[in-house]
Amino acid sequence: MFQSFAAQTHPEQGPPRLADLRVQMRAHDVDAFLVPRADAHQGEYVAPRDARLAWLTGFSGSAGFCAVLPDIAGVFVDGRYRVQVRAEVADVFTPVDWPETRLSDWLTEHLPTGATIGFDPWLHTAQEIKTLTEDLQEYVLRPVDNLVDAIWADQPSAPTQPFTVHALEHAGETHDDKRERIAKKLAAQAAIITLPDSIAWLLNIRGTDIERNPVPQAFAILHASGKVDLFAGPGKADDIVEHLGQDVFVHDIAHFLEAVAQLPGPVQIDAKSCPEIVASTLEAAKIATVKRADPCLLPKAIKNLTEIAGAKAAHARDGVAMVKFLAWLDEEAPKGQLTEIDVVKALEGFRIQTNALRDISFETISGAGPNGAIVHYRVNEKTNREVNKGELLLVDSGGQYVDGTTDITRTIIVGEPSAEYRACYTRVLQGMIAISRIRFPKGVGGQHLDVLARAPLWLAGQDYDHGTGHGVGSYLSVHEGPQGISRRSEIALEPGMILSNEPGYYREGAFGIRIENLITVILAPDLPGADARDMLSFDTLTFVPLDRRLIDTGLLTKAERDWIDRYHADTVTLLAPRLDDATRAWLTNACAPL
Repeated sequence: MFQSFAAQTHPEQGPPRLADLRVQMRAHDVDAFLVPRADAHQGEYVAPRDARLAWLTGFSGSAGFCAVLPDIAGVFVDGRYRVQVRAEVADVFTPVDWPETRLSDWLTEHLPTGATIGFDPWLHTAQEIKTLTEDLQEYVLRPVDNLVDAIWADQPSAPTQPFTVHALEHAGETHDDKRERIAKKLAAQAAIITLPDSIAWLLNIRGTDIERNPVPQAFAILHASGKVDLFAGPGKADDIVEHLGQDVFVHDIAHFLEAVAQLPGPVQIDAKSCPEIVASTLEAAKIATVKRADPCLLPKAIKNLTEIAGAKAAHARDGVAMVKFLAWLDEEAPKGQLTEIDVVKALEGFRIQTNALRDISFETISGAGPNGAIVHYRVNEKTNREVNKGELLLVDSGGQYVDGTTDITRTIIVGEPSAEYRACYTRVLQGMIAISRIRFPKGVGGQHLDVLARAPLWLAGQDYDHGTGHGVGSYLSVHEGPQGISRRSEIALEPGMILSNEPGYYREGAFGIRIENLITVILAPDLPGADARDMLSFDTLTFVPLDRRLIDTGLLTKAERDWIDRYHADTVTLLAPRLDDATRAWLTNACAPL
């Protein structure tokens, strides 16, 4: 099993750890200390060594931070985690709704003027510290050694596993060509790259430093010549030296800042991902900087033909596993005594049967009944719940395959659904269909499309507190920027981008519904009578049956019914030849026309 079910954090440990941290704060003469969920590379996910926020507070979500003051400690989380955080932290911590409440406003409310705010300069980006400095001009922001590390006696060691090569047959472009292509567009003599997935993509390498995400923890300097200095832990790059060739030079990661201080300027940095200590090192060395987005972000997001073909192959393989799982669930769940953990184990087992699974792409979300309302719920031995008749089961999962990354959510009814379940499910499904069907002009960003997924819910006075879609990597991070479908997604969508399409609806203490397919941006097919302008649309990658028992056909338009029937017919065409007779029969029945 890739996934374990031991409770990762323990709320009862929060109070003594918080008390110890406050002792360190007094010793270092700071009135506040910031604890982000971040590491020095500023990726979304962290290794156990860097899970300081979870260790201190008990909060295990993938986004958030804590601000510790002498008499209050705020845990800032967004809408995805507001139910979860209350269940995971002790009452010595105060949940704070973020970004509605800005950190600077909260600090101003709770700290006297002139107070000193300590932070670890490796764990905050240059942009974060710049914004805080501007907003807190009457306070002192002071970089300090990490105070959590000072009290974490059994802190895990840094990852040591070696990096591996991502073969050209899956990458579709050599790293020589990538480096040359990206270097030509630099706005400076060199660019500092800190994001692990950017380095992985640029050099066609992968790693095992972060669970569920095949990325290497490293730093890189890309020069305008196309040459790269790669900074990695001792021995981690030994197995890829031949692959890297003569224009990529490997150095010990301990010498990274020293090399930064010796660069000829100007140097390009992404202030949104570059650690503050890198920016301050450049400033201290009087090296001019040019602030631009990480030069790998957009090229990485636009998948080439090889990567798209790999994604389709991975989704077909994953679809077989999902269909076997859903057929099994339909047979076993009505018998009773099936638990959320049983569901996770079974699904992972079907993926392992593909003989191609490298890892799951994130911890499987298996939420029965009220647990489904916890958007990023992770079942453990303490929270494990039976899957009961008459309840909804939300299963959000994915796999990491060498040719692609998958992410799919299905909500299933056990037994007979209520009219309310059917109405809510159908509204969510209508939103997913609206995104799937839309055509849009070039230049449109995800923020322009997000409303389409929410409109059916809004008309019923309902909504959900997460984005509609995130980018997805190619055997990389399951959450990938810069593209997305949300109110904050300004990046124009381009052909080759892969995104999730996952509206939902959640009622705390009762149930949760989410339906998710992955989609890729394509040039829209010709349309008779259309304007002579370039239009884009989405091609669906995920083919797995929807739960027809939860669809209220009376709420659907003819176009929506036709889309569902066509989707199900395509699912049968793609997957049926890959299935045994019994599972094929189940699939045919599950995909029968409405």
